[in-house]
Amino acid sequence: MHRLTPSTSLVSMVALALIGGCGGDSGPADGPEPIKVGAIFDLTGPTADVGTEYAEAIQGFADWTNARGGIGGRPIDLIYQDYAYQVDRAEQLYSQFVQEGAVVFMGWGTGDTEALRLRIIDDRIPFGSASLSHVLGDPAEAPYNFLVATTYTDQFKIVLRWIVEHHRAAGGGGTPRVALMHNASPFGTSPWQQGGRDYARSLNVPVTLHEMPRGATDFTAELTRIAGSGAQYVVFQNTSAPVAVALRNARSLGLNATFVCLNWCSNGLLTRLAERAAEGVVGAMPFPPLTADVPGVQVIREYLASQGESFAEKTNAYTQGWFTFALFAEGMRRVLESGQQLTGENVRVALESLDAFDTGGVTLPITFTATDHRGSKGLRLFHVVGGAWQPLTEFLTAP
Repeated sequence: MHRLTPSTSLVSMVALALIGGCGGDSGPADGPEPIKVGAIFDLTGPTADVGTEYAEAIQGFADWTNARGGIGGRPIDLIYQDYAYQVDRAEQLYSQFVQEGAVVFMGWGTGDTEALRLRIIDDRIPFGSASLSHVLGDPAEAPYNFLVATTYTDQFKIVLRWIVEHHRAAGGGGTPRVALMHNASPFGTSPWQQGGRDYARSLNVPVTLHEMPRGATDFTAELTRIAGSGAQYVVFQNTSAPVAVALRNARSLGLNATFVCLNWCSNGLLTRLAERAAEGVVGAMPFPPLTADVPGVQVIREYLASQGESFAEKTNAYTQGWFTFALFAEGMRRVLESGQQLTGENVRVALESLDAFDTGGVTLPITFTATDHRGSKGLRLFHVVGGAWQPLTEFLTAP
């Protein structure tokens, strides 16, 4: 097990830029009581290509916060471990960290987050996951799960609507045909099964699904079937490494289609791996790359510089991890500022008080309520031009 703990010398907390931090009593001489936060990361499993950087961001935010006095004067004690994208391992580590006193949890995958849902309810542990499964944002189903970013379903809806409009503007006749290439997991099918299918039908857009087997090193067979279906658009719901392989295969086949990535392949890793094959790819980005000209990423750039790292080498997976933790830190700060006990129930109520919370342009303003834990309903589309992601649209909201 790994643990990120603060130094024993703490100063009063300064205003935490962009998360509304507030000063607090630094506590007795032997230091204030740490806030335990549990986390699981995929560092060696099938989604480690993006999971590693997300994990670095969670650790980085804890380190950055502790250097500024913690939350309400209390340092973060981050306890975490690699679970290699294994659901049973996630369940084991979740139980272990909750027993150790974690009051908030940072999760990762769709399958394990959904599997833990009922235990999270029983334990009353506010849970922030890298999974953006639509059902996890419904308090009736998952009252302690909170989604900071646009759900996979809303991402898919935004992309489908853009495809229809783009097809019409480009003079395409009839209705566009779409292929959805997806990871072989609940994460892969989430945007389709949790509302995307119905929305596609409402648009009269035919969509065919094509599974991308884990560990596959070639997707020529799947892309040949897509070419035969007449699809003009291919949407990917997968991580960067397998999508880079698919893009190379598609270019080799001469497949004349517009390629669109949802969240987990819309990043700098894709352009590095796919190189020229990524040119023209459209990406749905709930979180912008650190090269984006928005105020909210500046604090991350400064932190990375203090660690001797270049923000240009990081992707928006880092942005997502940082701001996911930042929103939960804001909930904890509000509890402590109000003089209440730091419990999961109190953090949940505090998070539900966030109304149009400003992230400095990183996302649309975040709002949680007792009936809706889907914090953001919109995103920007980017596209690859000259090997780099460039803005294509302003914020688009889900229908």
